[in-house]
Amino acid sequence: MGIVAGLDSSSGFTRIVVCDTDTGAVLRQGYAAHPVEPKAAEVDPQAWLLSLGEAATGGLLEGVQAIGVCAQAHGLVPLDQQGGTVRPALVGNDKRAQVAAADLVEALGGRQAWAEAVGCVPQAAQPVAKLRWLARTEPDAARRIAAVLQPQDWLVWQLLGRPARRTTDRGGASGTGYWSAATGQYRPDLVELALGHRVALPEVLGPAEAAGVTPEGLLISAGTGETMAAALGLGLGFGDAVVSLGASGSVMAVHHEALADPQGMITSFADAAGTHLPVVHTSNAVRALRGTAEMLGVESLEELSALALKSTPGASGLVLLPYLEGERTPPLPHTAGTLSGLRRESMKPEHLARAAFEGMLCALADAMDVLRQRGVAVHRVFLLGAAAELPAVQAVAPAIFGAQVVVPQPADYTALGAARQAAWALGVAHGTLTPQAPPAWRGAAAQVFEPGEELAVGQAVRQQYGATRDQLHPGAFGA
Repeated sequence: MGIVAGLDSSSGFTRIVVCDTDTGAVLRQGYAAHPVEPKAAEVDPQAWLLSLGEAATGGLLEGVQAIGVCAQAHGLVPLDQQGGTVRPALVGNDKRAQVAAADLVEALGGRQAWAEAVGCVPQAAQPVAKLRWLARTEPDAARRIAAVLQPQDWLVWQLLGRPARRTTDRGGASGTGYWSAATGQYRPDLVELALGHRVALPEVLGPAEAAGVTPEGLLISAGTGETMAAALGLGLGFGDAVVSLGASGSVMAVHHEALADPQGMITSFADAAGTHLPVVHTSNAVRALRGTAEMLGVESLEELSALALKSTPGASGLVLLPYLEGERTPPLPHTAGTLSGLRRESMKPEHLARAAFEGMLCALADAMDVLRQRGVAVHRVFLLGAAAELPAVQAVAPAIFGAQVVVPQPADYTALGAARQAAWALGVAHGTLTPQAPPAWRGAAAQVFEPGEELAVGQAVRQQYGATRDQLHPGAFGA
């Protein structure tokens, strides 16, 4: 038995879990908020170290043999020739690079060119778009950039004492916009296209490789992004998909190969286990529920859920297309939501509440179909987010997704994934594990829901939704 730690440096906090290497059981936990402004678009990376130090107080890391690090997605830490920061780090929620992203799409020849090059089309959050933004708005700073890291890479480098070698992992690299999950190679020409010159990029490690060992003998694993760490913490495998229910939504699944999508609906991430995580995003998910609750004068989503369950499948013919802020899947950025099928008998609060839940889940099922139509198997769906606990979601989702639905108990899955990566690297270093498979930790405690006899009903609801969508937005999916 050994002890490892997983460190999640999120956008607002650092969370640390200390786990048993054999079972994954959590032995100790630490937490500290980042000393930064909420929703800040840029931050001094030293704030992450201060937060880490505070979270690790009280002997939290005593006896730990290895640490895994995950961090907020799409951050960019620009370094000068000496390894100092050229300017504050740009973080993932910074949307200032929207024009820069569109500029890059055009510069390479369109969405298909990017999808074929690196498996994704530039978005404002990605490091490649941030580099373009820096080149356009801060040219003096941009010229001084000699190397770039993401937050987890920078933290790993700091923990190791800032060695000459800088590293990342394939999961984190796949989110940059200049590394291809399909080829496993950087595209330094895309960095040059964005920034105006080439820079040093971190070495991409394999899933079970160690980034190094501290002078005290503490092994540091490769590190990864939050999405990839969460997948590892949940124990996802082939046939598994994750539906994330935030204000916006996403569907991600484990697949054996990278997928290039000419329309740009699929973002082709690598994972932290040696396989791939294609992801499809929607612009609208829980925001459709909150908007409906406000329309009906309902104070909480729990009340909206109870109201929806007073209705019947199909919501008495009401269909809500929840494209309230445009939509990414299907690509309808300038459209609006639609409520269709109004009849005198359907004009009741419970039917509108039901239509909101069905519309949100049907839109996410559309996103899942984008993956399924590319050969991605989905037999089990993990639902994440507070809305996954709503009885209406749990009642409707299995039939609409046509798969078993798993609602994991709340836990620090990103930090757990980072700890599992650390245990894997430690086991390989000690010869007790192979690089082919991570340690077999206990799966997440969860509620499980089967579609059962409701499967045909769910298919009918989807047909009603699809007919309305195709009538109002013909060819939205390129059909």
